Amino acid sequence: MDEHEINTFWKKIVNTINDGLMFIGTDGTILMINQAFESLTGYRADEAVGMSCLSLGCDACEHTLQTGRTSAWCKLFEEGHEDMKKCRCLVRRKDGSLVPVLKNASVFRDERDNAIGVVETLTDISEIEKLDRKIQVLSRQCESENGFLGIVGRSSLMQEVYEMIRKAAKSSAPVIITGESGTGKELAANAVHMAGPRKNGPFIQLNCAALNESVLESEIFGHAKGAFTGAVTDHIGRFEGAHNGDFFLDEIADIPYPIQTKLLRVLESGRFERVGDITPVKVDVRIITATNRNLEDMLKNNEFRQDLFFRINVIPIHMPTLRERTEDIPLLVNEFIGRLNMETGKSIRRLSHEAMDLFMSYPWPGNVRELKNTMEYVYVTSDGPTVELEDLPGKLTQTALKKDSSGSPEPLGQTGEPPDKAELIRALRQTGGNQTKAAGILGINRVTVWNRMKKYGIDIRKVMSH
Repeated sequence: MDEHEINTFWKKIVNTINDGLMFIGTDGTILMINQAFESLTGYRADEAVGMSCLSLGCDACEHTLQTGRTSAWCKLFEEGHEDMKKCRCLVRRKDGSLVPVLKNASVFRDERDNAIGVVETLTDISEIEKLDRKIQVLSRQCESENGFLGIVGRSSLMQEVYEMIRKAAKSSAPVIITGESGTGKELAANAVHMAGPRKNGPFIQLNCAALNESVLESEIFGHAKGAFTGAVTDHIGRFEGAHNGDFFLDEIADIPYPIQTKLLRVLESGRFERVGDITPVKVDVRIITATNRNLEDMLKNNEFRQDLFFRINVIPIHMPTLRERTEDIPLLVNEFIGRLNMETGKSIRRLSHEAMDLFMSYPWPGNVRELKNTMEYVYVTSDGPTVELEDLPGKLTQTALKKDSSGSPEPLGQTGEPPDKAELIRALRQTGGNQTKAAGILGINRVTVWNRMKKYGIDIRKVMSH
C-alpha cells in the first residue's frame, strides 16, 4: 500500500468516527475536520478549513489562551498544562446555537518533539445534559418546600395527605388511595413506597382496568408452562416480582370478582399458586390499592367482595380535588412550566394575570392531569414568555364565558358591595395594605386575596386613601 492509498484509507477511518474531530495549526487555524464535525457544528469542510478555532466560541478556551506573556498563543502549546487537555464546554454552531460537548485536546508533535498542531475531539453530550437537568428537577421535586416526594402542593389539605403518607409508610398494612381521576393517586402510592422501609425493594404497578380477566390473573399471579395455549415458559407474576417491596394495584374496583377471591387469600396467608400450578409461592409484599369509584356503593350492589374491601381498607388516604385546593394551582403551573421548558427548549415564564384568573376559577374536572394537559397544549400555541388568554384551550374560555353569562349576581352587603369584597377592603385597611396579614384576618390564603383584588378591581392605593 503506497502513501496515497494510506492517506485515502486514513481519511475514511477518520470519517467513521462518531465524535467531531479537527486538527488545528500552531496559529489557531483549523486545518482539517471530519464528517462528524460537520454534523455537530453545521460548518462544511470548505467553510471550516482556514477558519480560526476561536470562531467556535468555546467557553473553556479563555482559560487556555495566553495574554501576551509568551510567544505561544495558547497554553496548550506549553509544557505542564496536561490538566487543560480535557474539559466540558459549550461550542457555538454555525447557526449561532450552542451545543454542550466533552472536548479532548492533544498536542501533535513531529519527530523532533516540536509542536505542529493540536488534535481535538468533540463529543456531543446534549442528551447527557438533558438527563442531568431531569435528575435535578426530580431532586427538587423530592426536596421542594412546595411538595412532598414528587407531589406538588402546600395547601392544608395536601399537608394532611403528606402526614397520612408518612404514617402509612411506617406500616406494612394495606393502603387504599381514593380520589377523583387525575388527582395524583399514583404519585401518592409511589410516595408511600419511597417514604417507607421498603423503598430499596421493588415498586410494582398494575392497572386492573387495562386487562381482561385471564390476562390479569396471569399478570398478578404468574403462570406455569403449559397452563394455557401460548404459555411456553414459566411466567413470574407481579406479586412475586414485588417480593420485599410494594405492589400497587390501580383501579382496584375493576378487578373481576373471581380474582378478588384469590387476591383475598394472598392477603390473608401471603401465599398463592401460579395459574396452572399447585406449588405455593410465599411472598412478603405490602399492597397499595387505588380507585376513583365508591367501593361502599359497589358492596351494596354485590360488585365487590365485602371481606376484600375490609382487608384492603386499612389505611385510607384521600386525594383532594384541584378545585378544593385552588391555592396550589400557581405552584403546579410553575412546576409544569419548569418541566416543559426543559423538554421543549422554550422559555415561557408565566401566565398573564387574566390567564391565571381563569385557571383559578375553572373547576378542573380532570384535576391535576387536566391541568398538565392544558399546559402541554399551551406549549404548542404560545411562544412566550407570557401565556395569554388566546393561548388557552377553547374549553377553558368557553366554560368561563358560560359561567359568567349564567351565574347569578353577587349578593350585596349593606354598602351595596359583595360581602367578600367589603370584608377584604376592611382587612386591607386594617393591615395597612399588607395582603398576607389581610389573608390571616380573613382566614384565607394570599392567593385568594390576590384573586379577589383582581376580581373586584381593588387598588391598594385607593383603598388606603379613603
